[in-house]
Amino acid sequence: MLIVRQLPNGITLANLLFGFLSIGATSMGDYQNAAIFILIGMMLDSMDGWTARKLGVESTFGKELDSLADIVTFGTAPAMLIFGSTFSDLGIIGLLIAGSFPVFGAIRLARFNIDTESSAKNYFTGVPITAAGGIIALLTLFNFAIPQAVLSAAYMLLCILMVSKIPVPSLKEVPVPKYTIIITALLISLIVVTRYNALIEYSHFIIVAIILYIAFLIIFALLKKKRLRKAEGNGKIRS
Repeated sequence: MLIVRQLPNGITLANLLFGFLSIGATSMGDYQNAAIFILIGMMLDSMDGWTARKLGVESTFGKELDSLADIVTFGTAPAMLIFGSTFSDLGIIGLLIAGSFPVFGAIRLARFNIDTESSAKNYFTGVPITAAGGIIALLTLFNFAIPQAVLSAAYMLLCILMVSKIPVPSLKEVPVPKYTIIITALLISLIVVTRYNALIEYSHFIIVAIILYIAFLIIFALLKKKRLRKAEGNGKIRS
């Protein structure tokens, strides 16, 4: 069916939309929602490729669309967020510093798209732009507790790590969805912060992120269980 074949691309476009929403939220000074939109995009990014593989509808078009969405949601949106929340006082210099993130991210994506060696193995060359953008969003969400110097250093370090030759484990063999560790850190952090600081209020959009995250984990677990049962059934038939 056409709808089934286009489902992964629809998820990718939703990722792109949340990247745009993050940029819009930043322009309105709503940095909290801007960070949350990036993290929601991160969840969606972990779903599109996985959905395409499970449905058997992987395509070159889908991979290229994913890269275009990534440069917006995890390159431009975090750069706008970090400029608005941290570097805006520096004026044009702050813009240039913030602009380094999508520049390095674009290089990282272009290199990944032509790097067949690392994709065939269980590692990435350099930090993926999705992880880097998600980390920036997570740090910005808690910038009330993180010194500006630390946030600035982390930002520039991630820029360098994206284009570095450092091998980063892809975690393909780990039986959890991609980027689960970062997203789980977000949820645990929110629980801890709201538990010990009642003055901090969070956007209702975080509820959307949590529901989306839990739903995906449930679907992931159910399909994995079904796959294991099928494998066991095939083993019994052969024996």
